[in-house]
Amino acid sequence: MMKIISDSTCDLSQDIVDKYDIEIVSLTINIDGQRYRDRIDIKPDEFYKILEGLDEYPTTSMPSPNDFVKAIEKAVEDGHTEIICICMSSGTSGSYQSAKLAESDYFADNKNSNIRIHVVDSKSMSHGSGWLILKSALLREKGATFDELVEFNETYKKFVKHFLSVGDLDHLTKSGRLSNASAFIGKILKVMPIMTMKNGRGSIVAKVRGRKKVFKHYVSEFKTRVNKQITDFIIIGYTSDKILAENLKTMIINETGFEGEIFIMQMGVVVGNHVGLSAISLFFVEKERQRDNLLLNEIHSIAEKKNEILEKIKRD
Repeated sequence: MMKIISDSTCDLSQDIVDKYDIEIVSLTINIDGQRYRDRIDIKPDEFYKILEGLDEYPTTSMPSPNDFVKAIEKAVEDGHTEIICICMSSGTSGSYQSAKLAESDYFADNKNSNIRIHVVDSKSMSHGSGWLILKSALLREKGATFDELVEFNETYKKFVKHFLSVGDLDHLTKSGRLSNASAFIGKILKVMPIMTMKNGRGSIVAKVRGRKKVFKHYVSEFKTRVNKQITDFIIIGYTSDKILAENLKTMIINETGFEGEIFIMQMGVVVGNHVGLSAISLFFVEKERQRDNLLLNEIHSIAEKKNEILEKIKRD
């Protein structure tokens, strides 16, 4: 029997977690001196209602190695002999390191154990690791072996594509999830930044004015990049405004011809603390690792504007 474990930043909906028997190890958030366990003591909607009115910026804490050891021991007690643990990027959280320490601690106390454990550094945030976890659960249901799931995760984690837009960059910079240099660019340009993950950390890759252009960028990049053989579902994430996610879903259906399932899932408390209100994200697997940076997207944007002008001249 195979068990899938993750930390709470995977942000998978509770119905998915329950359906596929995924064990979640919670991060914690400290709000005005009070400690809360993500998904357990505080829910996203509760948090987003109070976020902007807080006097002090909330801080978050990774799970301890002992938290992961307890999850491993519970899985073993339940009869599982194989455990795959998929964690948020080591570039943005210490969960992966805690899980690796837990693996070592477990075998130090159980030297003769025949349990197989593999910990994955997803190189992703939020529903990026969530995408890998859900895909792993689906493959497990189809009969994939432990070795096959390990190979799948270690191969395709490099190709999970993220797009995230936020209302402002304050939460990302305060939490250290975005470099001051990248944030400076976004603020100076006074535009809505679009981020992705590069080398396990957040980075601005495009700048647009207005939510419609954010969605246009998402859809255009999705059509260009998506690996149709692997991406049989996509995940749209949101923090406080579900209507944004529903609008993006409609646009993807109408403009891309995508026939797989489109999940809409809320980002959890810990991730939401870093990205703030009105954040919207998209996750899928791309065909190959394509270049994606601010300068490149600026060049493409200029070329598009040039073509638009030429077309207008021809019509006139």
